Amino acid sequence: MQISKERKRELQEQYKLMKPEMGIFAVINISSSKYYLQVTQNLKGMINSTRFKLDGGIHPNKELQKDWLEIGSVGFEIKILEKIEYDEDESKTDYTEELELLKMIWVDRLTEKGISLY
Repeated sequence: MQISKERKRELQEQYKLMKPEMGIFAVINISSSKYYLQVTQNLKGMINSTRFKLDGGIHPNKELQKDWLEIGSVGFEIKILEKIEYDEDESKTDYTEELELLKMIWVDRLTEKGISLY
């Protein structure tokens, strides 16, 4: 199947306009209810990356990695906790501060409930 140059250009423009979902997700140890929190500007990509690192034994959080290897992936749930919307100002591309604030809010929420974190 051959795609015309015009159609290819059109698809590339559509791709550039796509905005991945951003927010915070948790890797939750089901047996201990312990949470590992991660904020990102690309939820789907970071969840895939985190799962890949855990399965490969190369995740930077050593305690989470140890539990993952001992229990196996079936002992964990990966859950999106909250998404944030893009600013109406199209020129804004850095959401680092908003994401860090979101993480602080979730850390407070979970610790208030007595949930421990990795």
